[in-house]
Amino acid sequence: MYYSSKRRGEDGIAAIIDFLLSNARLVLGVGGAAVLGIATLAVKKLIERAGRPPDDEKPDKKMTDSWEELGLVSASPKLLRKGIEGVVMKQITAATKKADLSQPPPPQKSEAEANPRRKRTDLCVLTFAERLQQYYRTRVCLSADEVSRAKQRALDIATEIHAFLRSKHADMPLGEMTLGGSLLDDLQVVKADHACLLVPLQLEPSLWTPIAGEDTFLGHPQYCMLRRENLEYFPRGRSYWDRHLLGGYLSSRLVAEQLGKSIMESMNWPSLSGTLECEVRPVLGSSALKLEIRGLSERNLNEEEQLFISVLPTVRLGQMTLTAQPEITGSFDYVWYQSLYTSETARLASLDQSGGGSEVRRKCLKTLKAVCRNCPALHKLTGAQLSSVILHMSEKESDWSESAFADRFQQAITEMIGYLEMGVLPSYFKPAVNLLQGFTEDNIDEMGFMLYCAVSEPEILLI
Repeated sequence: MYYSSKRRGEDGIAAIIDFLLSNARLVLGVGGAAVLGIATLAVKKLIERAGRPPDDEKPDKKMTDSWEELGLVSASPKLLRKGIEGVVMKQITAATKKADLSQPPPPQKSEAEANPRRKRTDLCVLTFAERLQQYYRTRVCLSADEVSRAKQRALDIATEIHAFLRSKHADMPLGEMTLGGSLLDDLQVVKADHACLLVPLQLEPSLWTPIAGEDTFLGHPQYCMLRRENLEYFPRGRSYWDRHLLGGYLSSRLVAEQLGKSIMESMNWPSLSGTLECEVRPVLGSSALKLEIRGLSERNLNEEEQLFISVLPTVRLGQMTLTAQPEITGSFDYVWYQSLYTSETARLASLDQSGGGSEVRRKCLKTLKAVCRNCPALHKLTGAQLSSVILHMSEKESDWSESAFADRFQQAITEMIGYLEMGVLPSYFKPAVNLLQGFTEDNIDEMGFMLYCAVSEPEILLI
C-alpha cells in the first residue's frame, strides 16, 4: 500500500483516511470533499514528519512545508473551514509536539544569565500603591515654575483691574482685591489654568442683613439674599449699593452687570495685552465674568499657556461669604451664592495638620480631581463633591498616614459609588445640600459604571 514503508500501525491510519476520502464526496459533495482532502493531506504530512529521524530533512525545508500546510487550511472557504479548522489545528499541534520530542533539548541557560532578565522584569512590575505615587508625581502635581507664572499673570491682571476701578468708579466702596481658588491653595491639578479674582463689596452692616438660604422662599441652603434694613430711618441713597436694589434686596445680577460693563467693555484690553506681554480678552457669550489670558511658555516657546480668571463680586457679612455667580443661581436676580470652598479647604488643612502634617487628605483630593479631569466619564465630578467625600471619610477613618494613601484613594472610590447609588451626596458643612442634584440619571449611571469597574481594576483610572 501507499504507507507500506512506514512503521507498524500506520497502515491502519492510512486505511481510515482513505475510507473517509472515498466516502466524503457522498456526504459533503465535491467542494466539501476537496476541502477535507486538503486538510487531511496536511495532517498526513505532519504525521509522516513526526515519524522521520531528526536529520531526515533540513530545518528550512521543514519550516517551508509547515507554513505551506497551514496555508492550505487557511485557503479553504470560511463556512467549511469553521468546522474543519478546529480539528486540523488540534492535529497539527499534536503532531508538532511529537516532532519536537525527537529534537535534542535546547541548552539550558545558567542562573547567572537568567537573573539579569528577571531583575529587569521585576523593575517593570509595580504595585498599585507605587503606580498611584508615580501618577501623583507625574500627572497630578504642577511644577513650581508653572504655578509661579500663572500666579504672576493673575496678579498683574488684578492690579490693572483694581487701578481701573479706582479711577473709573472712585466712589464705589470696594475692599482690597485678592486672588483665590485652588491655584492659591495648592489644590490645582494637571494644569495651572484657572484662578479667581475676588472683588469685595463693602456693605454697611447696619443697613444690610444676610438671609440664610433655608429662610428664603427658595429653600436652597446655598441661595442667600441680602436685605436692605432701616429704610424708614436711612432712606434709599444712604448706601452706594442702594442703586442695585430689587424689591428691597441687593441684586447680584445688577452688581455683576455694572462690574461686567466696567471690566469687560470699558477696559482697553488690546493695549494692556502689549504691556503685560500676553494676550488678554474677555470671554464673551457667558453669564460669568471671565477673562482669558494666553501667553507663550518659557520652557517651550512653541507651546502656548492658557489661563482663565473668574471675576467674583464678593460680600462678607458675619460668617457668610456670598458671591454673585449668575451661572449658578440662574434667573434669580436677587440671589447670592454661599460658597463653602474656603471652609472646606481650611477644614482639610486643619485635619492634615492635626494628623502629623502628612497632608494625605489633600493629596488624595488632588489625585481624585486629576483622575476626574482626565477621565471623560468622570468629568462632571468637581472639587465640591470630592472635598465632601474626603471630609465625610475623615469622620469615620483615622488612618491618614502616607502608607495608607492607596487605601484611602480606593475607599473614596467605594464611598463615591455608594453616594451615586443613593443619588444623594450631602455637603459636609450643609447636609441639606445634595451635591448630586444637578446630575441626570445618565450622568450618574455613566460615573457609577466607571467607578464600579475601578473597584476591581483601579489602574484604569490612572491611564
